[in-house]
Amino acid sequence: MKRRDFVRTSVGAGFVLAIPHRDLFSRRQARASRGTMFDKIWDQHAIADLGGDDYLLQVDRCIGGGPAQLRRMLAQGVEIAHPELFFNVPDHSVSTDPSRYTDPELRVIDEDYQGADDLRAMGFNLWSQFDPRYGIQHIVGPETGLSQPGMLLCAGDSHTCTHGALGLISWGGEDTDLVLRTGTVIRHRPLTMRVNVVGTLGRGLRAKDIILKIIADLGTDSGNGYAVEYAGPVVRALPQEGRFSICNLAVEMASLTGMVASDDTTYEWLRGREYAPSEEYWDQAVAQWRELHSDDDAVFDREETIDMTGVEPMVTWGINPEHAIPITGRVPDPDTAPAVKRETYRQAIAYSGLRPGAPILGTPVDEVFIGSCVESRISDLRAAAEIVRGRRVASNVQAAWVVPGSNATKRQAEAEGLHRIFLEAGFEWREAGCSKCYGPNGDFVAPGRRSVSNSNRNYIGRQGRDTKTNLASTTTCAASAIEGRIADVRRYL
Repeated sequence: MKRRDFVRTSVGAGFVLAIPHRDLFSRRQARASRGTMFDKIWDQHAIADLGGDDYLLQVDRCIGGGPAQLRRMLAQGVEIAHPELFFNVPDHSVSTDPSRYTDPELRVIDEDYQGADDLRAMGFNLWSQFDPRYGIQHIVGPETGLSQPGMLLCAGDSHTCTHGALGLISWGGEDTDLVLRTGTVIRHRPLTMRVNVVGTLGRGLRAKDIILKIIADLGTDSGNGYAVEYAGPVVRALPQEGRFSICNLAVEMASLTGMVASDDTTYEWLRGREYAPSEEYWDQAVAQWRELHSDDDAVFDREETIDMTGVEPMVTWGINPEHAIPITGRVPDPDTAPAVKRETYRQAIAYSGLRPGAPILGTPVDEVFIGSCVESRISDLRAAAEIVRGRRVASNVQAAWVVPGSNATKRQAEAEGLHRIFLEAGFEWREAGCSKCYGPNGDFVAPGRRSVSNSNRNYIGRQGRDTKTNLASTTTCAASAIEGRIADVRRYL
């Protein structure tokens, strides 16, 4: 079955409604009988059942195809049938130093994108650091409307699962060369898992605290082999930008993808964005999207419930996101940990320099990082600004950075005066990009320092050589910068 066996319906500026050929409809309906959101979207994209639960799948959107990759493939004679399905930004590699616009050395890495007008003319979405739409790929995909409910979206980057918060299937670790050549992928069909988040969110809690609690309770291997849907009243009550934060860390529990069903919150957030369906087709698109939710009698392979009642702001103490405890908690003792986790706990204690039994609250910090594809959207920056307004970064904090997730977010924050609040408090206000979350761009935490970060990973060396990272929410990071130690944000509310 080839791509031409599918009809693409052009909706506004983007191709968003992938309609399967009639020959496949009855078989897919049978496969969708389990009634989960994941199964419905998967079955709409299955071109061929290859046996053993391996499938050839149609791709609606791919984050891949940088200028160098595209030029190499075109020189080989590869015909890319639908260039408009691909978008790419140099988010990991571009410095967030404010002088990048004037320093020739900081512009070099972006030259390929600046000189790619011929590729853009072919239909590829390539946004250099100077493009007003530029930013972290998992920020700008949704922000521009390139990511939409019901899609199958893939990329090389592991945190592509972020996009699933719009009610779509998305994953990283993909061979984008293959997607560029064929518009398809081959994947093993995962099991399905639903995490129901119930209870009441306490003061000072954000979506980042919810997902850290989920991973702390279930473990970093709990999603292995599963596509995870986050559901329940707490998730449904989250604003759209909070849902992105939840799905961003799905890969940190080893899930192929994380998803939240789309609803009116999603549609209100998405409407009017550049690549979203135009007004002419909007009602048609929403009507289709509303069908892509898990049925009341949907059958999942695994169900988990997380009760957020009484949960405090969370912070990590060790070397993976599972090593998370309440802000008033104490560093665990490896000798009392579950037997299968003791060695990892010992390694974490040795690396972190923390003492078993000591409170995490009040741990001195050297740097604070607010940014990344977890929480660098406008709502995150507004929340952080409210914490630091009229206050000053502690003298022992040697670097406190705020890095907007996109150029559009940066413009909005500056229009609201948020940058002045951060600057007056002693933060650095940086340009958009991945920055210290992952530092091939030259943005690192200095060796030997402890960083409180709102990013997604605290593995050994993640933010730099011999650095220690404590993950927390954006507002906890902001409060910690003011106190110069891991702080309880509830004091500032």
